[in-house]
Amino acid sequence: LVKVDDSEIVNFLLQTEIIPLCLRIMETGSELSKTVATFIVQKILLDDAGLTYVCATAERFYSVSFVLSTMVGKLVESSAPARLLKHIVRCYLRLSEHQRAREALRQCLPETLKDQTFATIIRQEESVQRWLALLTKNINEPATTAAASSSAAAT
Repeated sequence: LVKVDDSEIVNFLLQTEIIPLCLRIMETGSELSKTVATFIVQKILLDDAGLTYVCATAERFYSVSFVLSTMVGKLVESSAPARLLKHIVRCYLRLSEHQRAREALRQCLPETLKDQTFATIIRQEESVQRWLALLTKNINEPATTAAASSSAAAT
């Protein structure tokens, strides 16, 4: 369902308990399950309705942000492949396109995404390097220019 960029599908999924279920899997599942669940959250966030839904309340945003942060912490401890990190970074980048979420991310984005902790893991992943640079830029710049620059560069 989420492999196709279709707002109707995202709107349908938002009416279900898909996000809390994905968050639970992202915390406790196997590596493959975590990757799939993170991909689903990513696809939901990439749709404007999904981003609006997640950022509509502080509780929803912080639930997603907390799980992503926890996953980043676990990736530091393990030698997980770049695929999972790629989806996590893309989720954070998309969240950074929302003004209130961007302001919150200035406080709660994991330091390991700001420094060179994952440099060796993403050495071969140009898109992840670009997304991390853009995420950092979005977090550090005024609200009006961040969304426009990340939308243009993320494609």
